[in-house]
Amino acid sequence: MALVTLRRNLYHLSDFRIHGALAALKTQQVNHVHKTVKEHLCPWFWSQHPGPIRVRFHHAHCKKFHSENGNDLHPVGEPGFSQVHNWDRFEHSVKNVDEQMFYRKLNSFTSSGEILRFVSTLETLPDTMMAGALHRICEVERKDGDQRLPKEILESSAFQALCDRFGRDPSDLSNAGLVTAFQALTLLCGDPQSHLLMNLEAECQHRLERGGLDVHSLCILGETLIKLHGPGCSTLDLIIYQLQGESLETFTPEDIVTVYRLLQASPEKADQQQRFLNKINHFSLSLVSNLSPKLMSQMLTALVVLDQTQALPLVIKLSKYVVRHIARFTSEELRKVLEALIYFGHSDRFFTETLEQHVASLCLTLDPELVSRVMEYCSRKLILSEPIFNAVAETFVCQAEKFSPSQTAKLIEPFGKLNYLPPNASALFRKLENMLLTRFNHFPPKTLLRLLHSCSLIESHPVNFMAKIFSPYFLQQLQGAESYLDRLSLAQLTQLFLTSILECPFYKGPKLLPKFQVKSFLTPCSSLETPMDFHLYKSVMIGLIDLLGARLYFSSKVLTPYCYTIDVEIKLDEDGFVLPFTIDEDVHKRVALCIDGPKRFCLNSKHLLGKEATKQRHLRLLGYQVVQSHTPLHLSISDAPWSACGRAVCSERGGLPSGLSPSPRPLRWSPPLRVSQF
Repeated sequence: MALVTLRRNLYHLSDFRIHGALAALKTQQVNHVHKTVKEHLCPWFWSQHPGPIRVRFHHAHCKKFHSENGNDLHPVGEPGFSQVHNWDRFEHSVKNVDEQMFYRKLNSFTSSGEILRFVSTLETLPDTMMAGALHRICEVERKDGDQRLPKEILESSAFQALCDRFGRDPSDLSNAGLVTAFQALTLLCGDPQSHLLMNLEAECQHRLERGGLDVHSLCILGETLIKLHGPGCSTLDLIIYQLQGESLETFTPEDIVTVYRLLQASPEKADQQQRFLNKINHFSLSLVSNLSPKLMSQMLTALVVLDQTQALPLVIKLSKYVVRHIARFTSEELRKVLEALIYFGHSDRFFTETLEQHVASLCLTLDPELVSRVMEYCSRKLILSEPIFNAVAETFVCQAEKFSPSQTAKLIEPFGKLNYLPPNASALFRKLENMLLTRFNHFPPKTLLRLLHSCSLIESHPVNFMAKIFSPYFLQQLQGAESYLDRLSLAQLTQLFLTSILECPFYKGPKLLPKFQVKSFLTPCSSLETPMDFHLYKSVMIGLIDLLGARLYFSSKVLTPYCYTIDVEIKLDEDGFVLPFTIDEDVHKRVALCIDGPKRFCLNSKHLLGKEATKQRHLRLLGYQVVQSHTPLHLSISDAPWSACGRAVCSERGGLPSGLSPSPRPLRWSPPLRVSQF
């Protein structure tokens, strides 16, 4: 009886569905069962077990028999033991192990030929396993950069036999086997007019219209149709409609991300699907902890494409889990994460710290595109991270030839914008200069202008290239097909020209023509200055009125002849007395008060941005006494920069306050003669 039960259960195993297997079991004696089983099982299955599985049987009339391991004895028919239950459980267990071993062996192969040779040795396989073999071939080919199979593989008998198994009668295939095979063959063959693909697609369409596909099959089918026919495929709307009718609790994390990708394929329809998107966004909050780095990256990318700005809680939660897995992201995946964080304007201190460690540890091995994206993230969020900037500078010095012109510009610009010179600044700019000398014409004009302007912000003046960028030929290239130059480019050219006059007196090359010069650097959307913080200005104004005695003694938002706008200007005569702002005669000294709000500094620091540091540097060169004020506390009359003002006011009140000292060296309002060229 035990032998009959064994034969009945082993018959259900795929490895025993071969010709003669049952006959072999019938003709062998009981004590040779183990040998027969071992001979007919695949070698790869038995290679996983160091020793044989012992199965002992007693005569059918015996009261007891040995269990599978030969140790625990159970009486036949007793309540504590059910033969049917234990054999069914054994059958289920062996089937699971059998499938796991198959996929484990499949994943060990690294070429399409190996996979096809392995599958051809197995006479009977479930359709899901055959489809899995095709899917593995796709993965192998994707690693090689080309998903199309070589011609010799496509025409091989093994591949043709595998395809015939699916094309013979698609209606007999399971849902999972059908859609997986359809997806794999679409990626491998890619011909929509293929007879095999047309048959599989027709069967998928038939089952879709009947509503017979589960959530996972719908997701796979949707992505396959997009690959085959593009995002305009009409069937995609039906798939999304059926997915909307399913309970989100039945979706796996992979299914949810696939739904995002399906909706991402048609971003113009996002408004129509917004209610469904809101449900998915809310539900996805509970799945974030179960997402792999790849799925996190794909979800963030979809949120960007679909413009889900209202899903910021989901973005924030995703960024928190990105911190935990940042070392497991590929360069491409991490780049997508950074693009999403830039798009949504989100920055996280813990993410920045983790990114610092990641970049610093792998700086010389990181992909150039990722390096430039990391710098763009820091630039957009005004994050001055010395570990990142130092590591990136070292990477560029060692591997400058790997960076394209656009990547180079994205890498260098943040140094100027955030006003930071790395320890190897001389080597960095020497390498950049050599690149520009050899590849000058490879840089797009606007990219080149931004790059050189950024260098000038940190006093690394591009003197060797000023003659080229001020030349009519370059200006014509910069203008391109447009009828005029954009405002930002004109402002950058003007500031570079002013820099050449104030900071590079030895430059004797061409000048920038007046028609290309702007009158003010403070303009909407193209400003080289940060507008004054109005609330901070009100506080400062109250303090100034109290300090100077009247509103008459200072002016605000003063546009100088040199394009800069001064937040507050105070005029002093030769004796240090404050003059009304309406008087222009007898002005001995001009004080420029810079009311620097948080937007003029790097994030969470008191480090001035490059454009603000350049403005103050130029104002000093023009003869102004620059006073920097972060908060109203800096307006104390005991502060040294206010000594002249305080002396003038307090002399009218009968004396100087305690702690006030006269200005040690008065600065005359006498702009250098070379400025007259401007």
